Amino acid sequence: MQLYSEKKVAIVMSMQDREIWWEVEHLKVFVICPVANLTGEEKLAIEQHIAELESKGVKVHWPPRDTPQDDPVGYNICCANRDAIKSADEVHIFWNSTSRGSLFDFGMAFALRKTIRLINDPTSTPKKSFENVLRHIAGVKQ
Repeated sequence: MQLYSEKKVAIVMSMQDREIWWEVEHLKVFVICPVANLTGEEKLAIEQHIAELESKGVKVHWPPRDTPQDDPVGYNICCANRDAIKSADEVHIFWNSTSRGSLFDFGMAFALRKTIRLINDPTSTPKKSFENVLRHIAGVKQ
């Protein structure tokens, strides 16, 4: 067994730090949230979350900002979001149960087996629900 000098250990630690930095620097996150009926309070919470990620170098795709919303049918929005979810490393969700688009995007993220993290804390329900599924996936106790 070879013992490392302090200098070599420092170099190894520096390389590990760089690897961790690289992982964060090159991380791509898709944010699922309401778009059409986004409240001011929800928007502020989501913007704060995005600002924190982007300040660390994370590339964030936020549909109200990054997906063209001028689609009268909605098909192109679904396709653009699907492609962005597919290329993301993680999906962060601000859950609002009234958002049909969020449910649709969550289904795509689930089908693509993406790492899912919660931005807010959906209230658990006594019976099966998407809120409970989200909490389960994110490791939040019921």
